Amino acid sequence: YDRGDNPHEETKARKAELTLIEFWDEYEKYAKPRKRSFPRDEQLWRIRLKPKFGHLRLSQISRHAVQSFHTSIKAEGLSGASADHHVKLLRRMLNLAVEWNLLKDSPLTGYKLFDDPNMVEHYLDEEQLQRLVTVLKTDTNRQVCLLCLFALSTGCRLGEAMSCQWQFLDRENRVWRIPAANSKSRRLRSVPLSDAALEVLGEIGTEGKYEYVFANLETGTRYTHITHTWHRLRAKAELPWLRFHDLRHSFASLLVNAGRSLYEVQQVLGHADSRVTQRYAHLSSKTLQGAANSASLKIMEAMKKVA
Repeated sequence: YDRGDNPHEETKARKAELTLIEFWDEYEKYAKPRKRSFPRDEQLWRIRLKPKFGHLRLSQISRHAVQSFHTSIKAEGLSGASADHHVKLLRRMLNLAVEWNLLKDSPLTGYKLFDDPNMVEHYLDEEQLQRLVTVLKTDTNRQVCLLCLFALSTGCRLGEAMSCQWQFLDRENRVWRIPAANSKSRRLRSVPLSDAALEVLGEIGTEGKYEYVFANLETGTRYTHITHTWHRLRAKAELPWLRFHDLRHSFASLLVNAGRSLYEVQQVLGHADSRVTQRYAHLSSKTLQGAANSASLKIMEAMKKVA
């Protein structure tokens, strides 16, 4: 990369340098077999990164341009965490370009992300749950609605639901075995199938026809994302703030409020680390307070009789 002061050599070298679109092809070949979340990378690339930076050669991508882009997409309404994901992908790509001797230095070394706290959870109350379920039971997009109901009934993650295959479901023993390759913890985990989950499986109608439970009937393959449909469904239920992952949080809150222990919640949700489950501890405290108050009512009644 030492081009000296020869403008001709510098122009020649620049022309030989890959554009980010050209480099994406190399990144895709590298990341696709190595990264389970690659479909998310592809989405970030296709929707925002490619239109903004794809035409630029690697050395033309400036830190200032990335900072402006980073700020603007958050201002558009993306969460800080989502905005950060775009920059993380771009940074990873540029680091690989440096590693493969296609770029001298990355402009994003030491780049500061928003790093907003991502511990916000929304729990559906009884009325909100009813509104959502009503939409999911009546909307015409049955495949996606049933996928959402299945997630709400099992507490599974979106990726786990989309990759659910009939061969891993044992309805007789009421268990769904999620292979390590599809599990966030990279461990085989077993998910108990509730009556609600079994009802969804009975209605879906893909058994014996498709490999995946929630197959896209137009393509015959699994869904890779349901973003637009999910946004429409939650708006229809008057829950515009509801993220798909909040279905998992709501499932956990229903377990805790039914008196299940945090250990049981950890096992059902498949948390490898019990500290993750501790986010639901405040719900457990409320349940315990309710239990204590049940006993307290009897004591108060007895005390009143004495008074």
